[in-house]
Amino acid sequence: MLQLSELRIAIIGLGYVGLPLAVEFGKQVPVVGFDIHQKRIDELKNGQDHTLEVSPDELVEACHLSYSANLEELKDCNFFIVTVPTPIDDFKQPDLTPLVKASQSIAQVLKKGDVVVYESTVYPGATEEVCIPVLEQISDLTFNQDFYVGYSPERINPGDKLHRVTNILKITSGSTPEVADFVDQVYNLIIEAGTHKAPSIKVAEAAKVIENTQRDVNIALINELAVIFNKMGIDTEAVLQAAGTKWNFLPFRPGLVGGHCIGVDPYYLTHKAQSIGYHPEIILAGRRLNDGMGVYVVTQLVKGMVKKKIQVEGAKVLVLGLSFKENCPDIRNTRIIDIVKELEEYHIDVDVCDPWVDATEAHHEYGITLVDTPSEGIYDAVILAVAHEQFKAMGVDQIRALGKANHVLYDLKYVLTQSESDLRL
Repeated sequence: MLQLSELRIAIIGLGYVGLPLAVEFGKQVPVVGFDIHQKRIDELKNGQDHTLEVSPDELVEACHLSYSANLEELKDCNFFIVTVPTPIDDFKQPDLTPLVKASQSIAQVLKKGDVVVYESTVYPGATEEVCIPVLEQISDLTFNQDFYVGYSPERINPGDKLHRVTNILKITSGSTPEVADFVDQVYNLIIEAGTHKAPSIKVAEAAKVIENTQRDVNIALINELAVIFNKMGIDTEAVLQAAGTKWNFLPFRPGLVGGHCIGVDPYYLTHKAQSIGYHPEIILAGRRLNDGMGVYVVTQLVKGMVKKKIQVEGAKVLVLGLSFKENCPDIRNTRIIDIVKELEEYHIDVDVCDPWVDATEAHHEYGITLVDTPSEGIYDAVILAVAHEQFKAMGVDQIRALGKANHVLYDLKYVLTQSESDLRL
């Protein structure tokens, strides 16, 4: 069994999850940060992180961290941590391709005594059913005899500068009791908040996937309440503020549910449930409701425009924000795109502005050409879709100035008061 003094870590995938982890470990032990994109490696070697999760100073502090896109440079590593994305496909099914490819790569350099830990969100059983067979087949090594596996789900919250990798309690697990102890010891090198050692890999996998499923279902409930209250002419935020005076009322808010976690993870659980013969009712109902909120928002906007006698077809609408959450450049699975596409179905001319998002990435992923500085007085409607600090700082007068004399202002994020906006969720 490995000893902490022998530890040489490889982090596979240097995105929102992998890079902060690599930096923290790199302050203490030898770490190779591996990514298949040479552009990402070059960027990090130059001391920059386009995800904005790690500052240039923090990159410098990780004095034991090196970067590479060359698999050969992982041969001396003995503790591999996989942090690649686990998205869904167009049919809402888990896409384990990145996970399988990462396992294939590791298997080429895997040696006796090595440990592989997965952090990517999966359904319960995926590590043992999908990943381990790949490692065994390509490496020609035997699981739990020649090499070992653990699972420690990521809990990174993109854009959150308060909850960082070191101060978020970490779940750990291993394929044997001894490995579980060792994996736990490794993470305790950097996790100041401590760890929770799960009794099995499947328990750790299940714990991760239900964290975001729970949030998804709760947001779906609030979204449904918002639809009901809107029909009744009641301000949803006012209702939630009143209900929130009770000590045990949960502070969820309505909105679009996107990103790489909440809008994705439930489909991993429902996929597994259906494969064992159970059709999940509540989880899928919540997903359907949340996935339909973009269309609902546009329907409400169009009704608001009609009431103000604004010609819908050919109208010009500005969407403020494209990333899936505030103060973050991440556009993975952003549901703002649902609003844009639905507006275009009405033959509306749509401009999108987001100071946090890389324009090249927005065009590559969604075919959207971002507007740097929206012109004043030209929009029939403005949708405040993401609560970026820049938009909050504008205030209602500056936002209103973007619209024509007669326009609709839709505030999705409760940045403005009820009296300042025309529509709110």
